[in-house]
Amino acid sequence: MPDQFDLFDNQPDPPRIVAISLQRTGHLYNFLSAGLALKRGDRVVVESDSGIRIGTVEIEPHEPALTLDLTQIKPVIRLAEERDWRAEEDALSREAYAERLCAERIRERGLPMKLVTVDYSLEGRKAVFYFSADNRIDFRELVRDLAQTLRVRVEMKQIGHRDETKVIGAIGPCGRELCCSSWLRDFDSVTVKMARDQGLALNPSRLAGMCGRLKCCLRYEYATYLELKRALPNTGKRVESVKGNGKVLRQNILKQSVLIQLEDDGGVVEASLADLVDTRRNQREEPGPQAQ
Repeated sequence: MPDQFDLFDNQPDPPRIVAISLQRTGHLYNFLSAGLALKRGDRVVVESDSGIRIGTVEIEPHEPALTLDLTQIKPVIRLAEERDWRAEEDALSREAYAERLCAERIRERGLPMKLVTVDYSLEGRKAVFYFSADNRIDFRELVRDLAQTLRVRVEMKQIGHRDETKVIGAIGPCGRELCCSSWLRDFDSVTVKMARDQGLALNPSRLAGMCGRLKCCLRYEYATYLELKRALPNTGKRVESVKGNGKVLRQNILKQSVLIQLEDDGGVVEASLADLVDTRRNQREEPGPQAQ
């Protein structure tokens, strides 16, 4: 009698996806692993919207989410080979020439835009020019000029100041490589309120990153600060403590303490959470009248 599981022996393996970063903006893109035994750090050849590219595996093959439309995801072509490295070197030399040419054409036309970088596809048929500008730019003549001179398909992509810094890279004031150019893939919203809620001085030069925008790291510990802050009485609130009663002048979120201006002599003391008298708790703990 055949084994009851023989029916499943010849079933194809379920599709698996792999997250790959393409240089420049560094965003992650999903590709089908195509049965390849890929691991993090592998260099692979893929077909992206900007042509054939070499990318780096950032997240190893895994089962896709049920909501993911696999028909819209392309497979990894192959692991990068010697011919691909040669093609990449050739693309890099073309990029250097195209960057000089484009910068010269921008100056000649007086266009209010800043060229950030150029990205050639591996087969050399397409070049993507990344630039930053404060407003929309009419670059149609520039595109025609570049396409005619370079004899490739030219695409211009306007990127924001954060993406510009991500592409260029730098060392932050913390002494480490910028988060955006090393590991941060997406930019979440960062607000001045986040700095204020963490008790930071609202000094623009200290809060701004290399891109001129608020530092992304202001967001990293924000949720923790909010959670710790909920345990402290608000500034201006009257509190009772073992060190005296008074009004809260300032919170020290990390120390979980507050500065209190005393009612009796106007002095200022620091009181921890343990020093504060929770009147609501005391009321709950007071024994009720004894039964007769």
